[in-house]
Amino acid sequence: MMKMSRRNMMQMMGASAFAGPLANAANAFAAREKELNILCWEGYNSAQVLDPFRSSQGATVKAESLTNDPTMINRLRAGETKIWDLINVNNPWARKVMAPAGLIKPLPRAEFEPFFDKMLPEFKAPYRWAMSDDGKDLLGMAQRFGPYSFVVNTDKIARKTAEEQGWDLFNDKSITGKYGIQESDDWNVFNIFLIAGINPFKEHSEAEFKTFSETAERVFKGAKLVGDMASLNQALVSGEIDLYLTGGTYSVSPARADGYPNLRAITPLKGPIDGKGGISWIEITSTVNNPSLSPLAQEFLKYVQAPDVAHTVAFAEGTFNPVAQMGNPKCFELFTKDELEAIQWDSLEEEMARSAEYDIVPDYPKALELMTAAKRLRG
Repeated sequence: MMKMSRRNMMQMMGASAFAGPLANAANAFAAREKELNILCWEGYNSAQVLDPFRSSQGATVKAESLTNDPTMINRLRAGETKIWDLINVNNPWARKVMAPAGLIKPLPRAEFEPFFDKMLPEFKAPYRWAMSDDGKDLLGMAQRFGPYSFVVNTDKIARKTAEEQGWDLFNDKSITGKYGIQESDDWNVFNIFLIAGINPFKEHSEAEFKTFSETAERVFKGAKLVGDMASLNQALVSGEIDLYLTGGTYSVSPARADGYPNLRAITPLKGPIDGKGGISWIEITSTVNNPSLSPLAQEFLKYVQAPDVAHTVAFAEGTFNPVAQMGNPKCFELFTKDELEAIQWDSLEEEMARSAEYDIVPDYPKALELMTAAKRLRG
């Protein structure tokens, strides 16, 4: 038996100490090879989207859906980067918040930018909202998008009238008790500013906040109901209300697909954001800065680019939306005439052109506080 010297022992202890963290890291990585966790807006959590990926990968895929971008991002800030592999939020958050805060990881450009070549022209690489501020890093992939302002029953309010009057419709006392409000705080903040004739995406003066507060009180007081998009669509169908905000293709498309083409998302012809009348959203899906990021994260981002899967994402249960991949003829041809009608494809290009892109309200906390106070006054 070899006699163990102090030097031999120290060498072995050093090797063991070095191997320990590496072994743990390797074990953690291996444990996540068949596991994927997605924090997202509804649609990506649909079994229609996830089940084929689960089967093909033999993986456990969990997806949690929320309806508020700041809440999702705050969960990453609170330490949930260790839980999630992908996060799916609206366009400014990756570029302006999550990347600077180190909450997401860049994607390999050479591997993922070719997918943008098959998207609709406005998404061609380098697509601004998918890139870092300095233009060096690819921060995520674009897919679903659409205009989002308000919805009308065109049997009650003509499309032309709604587009021309725009947000001033909600300043007309004659519609008191004839409209609903969807429970969506960030979008409702946007819309209250727009009804007040104020650009939401800038710093606001005390005078502007006074106008905002007065407008919020009047708009919430005059609403027939406040609810989710399903209840608002039903109220439109039944005739209980004639229009609602916030709403758009995302919210009304299921009702249109069910045989109510008279319900239509409206994008005003003009408004206070550099003349633009509406606001559009574009979802960006990014890889989370998870210390044990699942290798399936990037595989999922590739999977949802396939024409058939992109079509499934567009018509996942819950809401129906256009997708960037419709620029690929193999994807576009999968959409039926009725599906194109449901997502208002006939006017999509012009409505996006007169919409400002979703952005961050710099003094959002104060605006939210004032709007919340106005909601409480409803009783």
